[in-house]
Amino acid sequence: MFATSCKSRFEKLRASNNIAMKYQEAVKYYEKKKYAKALVLFDELMSKYRGQSEAEDLYYYTAYTSYRLSDYTSARFNFKNFATTYPNSPRAEECRFMSAYCFYQDSPRFSLDQENTRKAIDELQLFINLYPDGEKAKEAGDLIQKLRDKLEQKAYANARLYFDMGQPDDYRAAVIAFESMLREYPDTRYAEEIEFLIVKAQYLFAQNSMPYRQEARYNEAIDYYQSFVDHYPQSKFKSDADHLRSSAEKEIAFVVKRMDAINKMREEQQRELGISKEEAEAKEVNEVNSSSK
Repeated sequence: MFATSCKSRFEKLRASNNIAMKYQEAVKYYEKKKYAKALVLFDELMSKYRGQSEAEDLYYYTAYTSYRLSDYTSARFNFKNFATTYPNSPRAEECRFMSAYCFYQDSPRFSLDQENTRKAIDELQLFINLYPDGEKAKEAGDLIQKLRDKLEQKAYANARLYFDMGQPDDYRAAVIAFESMLREYPDTRYAEEIEFLIVKAQYLFAQNSMPYRQEARYNEAIDYYQSFVDHYPQSKFKSDADHLRSSAEKEIAFVVKRMDAINKMREEQQRELGISKEEAEAKEVNEVNSSSK
């Protein structure tokens, strides 16, 4: 019975032509945290107060009501609309920040698409550019760092996925992805682990390659190893990295002997078949070009 009475009163209020009373009641709903009802009334009043002095407060209340309802898409639009419509208002800076902050609130966990995260960074940086000495500038900078940490985590997870998939071509893709991440995030907290994983991924890529490609690829793994130990001589991964380098050197020695034996066998077969050296070399080039391993 009580609920029916309240609803009836609210519907009567919506139907009223007394816009001053409707505005006062909307503010009361807002203050009582009845944001859904407040928003209905604020939206209906928007056209009534357009161009009047009360419109500034109405825009402000509407933006915060959407924010309190976690409708960040509407809230950021309304906050930005306030800052654009009333640029000289003492609340313009606050609303510009809140517009950017709504993008921050809409930034999903790192495993999902990060479009809103990038937009949030752009909007927060714009706020800092507009208000470098504002009271919210430091907070905006801190939020940007948190968002960049999320993008960094996303980049690491994507690169690590290639590595964990364990297919020959995926190991090469992992090397490329890890190197790209180090270029984009040179101060990443994952740097030491990433450099080690580059060594390991390149080693596994070489291990799964065709014999005639293995020597060069193992040598690349050794080059990555050298870069890793130069950067992190006391790394917790050094023992494993040392093992990979030692294994790569042994594999190179084995591959060289194997390829020498294969080449000698080919030469003998070619002599028996009467194939010239030039013809054999041309055939070998075609075989190499046709294979990706």
